[in-house]
Amino acid sequence: MNINNLPPDSIKVWDPLIRIFHWSLVLAFMVAYITEDDWITLHVAAGDLIALLLIFRIIWGVIGTRYARFTQFVKSPSAVIEHLKGMAQFKVSHYLGHNPAAAAMVVALLISLMMLCFSGYVLIATENQGVLAGTFFAGFNSHWMEEVHEFFANFTLLLVFAHIAGVVVSSFMEHENLPRAMLVGFKKYRTDFKDVNEESK
Repeated sequence: MNINNLPPDSIKVWDPLIRIFHWSLVLAFMVAYITEDDWITLHVAAGDLIALLLIFRIIWGVIGTRYARFTQFVKSPSAVIEHLKGMAQFKVSHYLGHNPAAAAMVVALLISLMMLCFSGYVLIATENQGVLAGTFFAGFNSHWMEEVHEFFANFTLLLVFAHIAGVVVSSFMEHENLPRAMLVGFKKYRTDFKDVNEESK
């Protein structure tokens, strides 16, 4: 999409690395989930990619651009609850970056995906394969680890559906095409962006 076609009042929020991370993670998770039973080599490769993407996101969440940093968008539980209450009343504060509820979802997804990758590595270690082969994890019960891995796969999928629903609802309430913003990196500037106003004081 050509950013030259964007309105003149657009403001940059998502840097290219964040956008590449986001859509690469979407693709990698889809491939890993679909190939869970039948194409184990592709499944493991997709899992490796997810793990590398998570490592990048954690690093970029510390040293990355303004709206990529965890310190910028992660809020307290009370702020998340307050935002959800506002959504229920169709009265929401507008954020240039992630709103508090979206930030909580980002953290939940990252944790769930980390547990998914870790349980996957432990599972294949029980067959003396992967990066944890030869460690004490190889002695874990493979059936139990398979259950744990499957739980986090399904739990992550549930979070993905909740995330998509949240994006749709927030796009409607905020009059902003959020998927498009994650594609092109820009949002339409508003004078009531809460995180912009808070950080400019």
